Amino acid sequence: MREATLERNTRETQIRVRFNLDGSGEAQIKTGIGFFDHMLISFSRFGYFDLDVQAQGDLQVDPHHTIEDCGIVLGQALQKALGERQGIERVGDTSLPMDEALVQVALDLSNRPFLVWDVECSDGMIGDFPVEMAEEFFRALAVNAGITLHIHLITGKNRHHIMEAVFKGVGRALGLAVRVNPRFKGVLSTKGVL
Repeated sequence: MREATLERNTRETQIRVRFNLDGSGEAQIKTGIGFFDHMLISFSRFGYFDLDVQAQGDLQVDPHHTIEDCGIVLGQALQKALGERQGIERVGDTSLPMDEALVQVALDLSNRPFLVWDVECSDGMIGDFPVEMAEEFFRALAVNAGITLHIHLITGKNRHHIMEAVFKGVGRALGLAVRVNPRFKGVLSTKGVL
C-alpha cells in the first residue's frame, strides 16, 4: 500500500493527514469548514483515495490558515506516499461536468511544482468557505507534492457547481496519474529521475 501519515502543528493550525493512494474513495474529514469537508470528500471519492484529514485551526480569525495548511500537509503526504514514483502513469487529465459547470484539469507528477489557475468565479462565500481560498489550497497542494497542475473553467456560473467540479476533477486526474502501470518499470522520464 502506498500510504503516508503526517502531522503539522503551528500556532495557527494542528493538522493530521493519512493519505492512501490505493484506497477505494473512503474519507474521514473534519476541518471545521463544512463546505471544505464536502470538497475533500469529493476529491477523495473521485480519485479512489482513502483520506483522513483532522484539522483544528484559528477559525475565529478566518478559514485561510486551515485551508492553506491542509493543502500543505496533503501535498507533503502525497509526496511521501508516492515515494520514488516508480511505475506510475505520472500524468492525468479529465474534463468534469457539474450541471452547467465544466472544468478541465491536467496534471503531471513531475516534481516541478506549478499551478495554472484559470477559474473565473465570483468572489464570495459558499457556506463557510471563501471562494478565493480554492486557488490557495491547490497552490499549496501542487508546491508540496511536486505537481504541475492546470485547472481551467470552461463554462459555469454557480459557485458551488464550479468548485465541486474543480475538486472532483483534480481528484479524478490525480487518481489516473498515480496508477501503477505494470508494463513499465522505473520512472516515466527520459532523464530517468523525477
